[in-house]
Amino acid sequence: MRFGCCINMVASEPDGIGTEHLNELEYLGYDYVEMPLSEMMGLDEQKFLELKSRVDRLSIRCEVCNNFFPKHIRLTGQEVHMDRIMNYARHALTRAEALGAACVVFGSGAAKNVPDGTSLENGYQQIVELLNQIAPLAEDKGIIICIEPLRKQECNLINTFNEGSSLADEINHPNIKVLIDYFHMMAEREPMNHLRKLGKKHLAHVHFSSSGREFPGYRKEAAYHIFFDALREIEYDGRVSCEAYSGNFITEAAMALEFLKHVDVKAKGGDSGV
Repeated sequence: MRFGCCINMVASEPDGIGTEHLNELEYLGYDYVEMPLSEMMGLDEQKFLELKSRVDRLSIRCEVCNNFFPKHIRLTGQEVHMDRIMNYARHALTRAEALGAACVVFGSGAAKNVPDGTSLENGYQQIVELLNQIAPLAEDKGIIICIEPLRKQECNLINTFNEGSSLADEINHPNIKVLIDYFHMMAEREPMNHLRKLGKKHLAHVHFSSSGREFPGYRKEAAYHIFFDALREIEYDGRVSCEAYSGNFITEAAMALEFLKHVDVKAKGGDSGV
C-alpha cells in the first residue's frame, strides 16, 4: 500500500489548501499528498501555476484530490444548473490532471445534500445523471472518480460503502469507483462484510483516521485490525490517506505513518507489532 495525507483538514492559511504542510509530509516520508480541489479552484491561474510549481519541486506528488465540488454549486434540488456544473467539472479535472492526480474524491456533502422540497429519489437520480456526464471527462484525463460515502450528519445521500457501490454499479463505467472511509464507516456502523463482499470490484481509495477523526497512533481501536484484515482479504494494495484533524501535525502525522507502515508489513506476511 501507499500512504498519503489529506492536508486540507490541517490547513491554517486562509486559502484552506494546507500547502504549509507539503514540506513536512515530504520530510516525514509519506508517498504522496492529497489536496482539496474546490479550494484550489479558488485560486486564479497565476496562483495555481505557482502552487503546481511548488508541488513539482517536491519528491512527493499530488496523486489524489478531494473536495471535488464546493458547497455553493448545487448538485441536487431545484437550483441545479448542469451547464455551470459541467463547466466547473471540466476546469477542476484539468487542474487535477495538471497536478498529476490519478484519483478525484467525490464526497462534496454540502453540494450533494438533498434539500427540502426534493425527494431523496430525485436527488439520487440527479447524481446518477451528473456522474454519467462526468465519467467520460474523467476517462479522457486518466482520472478515477471515487464516490465517497459520508455519515448522515454530513450528507443525506450515499452514506455507506454498500450504497456507493450500488451507485457505481448503476453508472457502470470503469472510471467511477468507490472510496471507503474508516471514520464514516464507524459512524454509520456499517458491517465490515460490505467491504469484504464489494471491495474487490469497487474499492479504489481509502481514507483513514480514528473513529474520533484523529490521526491513528495515540489511541488504538480494536476495529483497526478488522478493517485492515478486510483490506488484505480483498487484496487491496492501493492508496491510504490519513484524513484527520490535529493539534500537533508533525508529531501526529509521523506516528500515523509509523502505524500504517506496521500494518503494511503485516499485510505482506510480517509481524506488525500493532
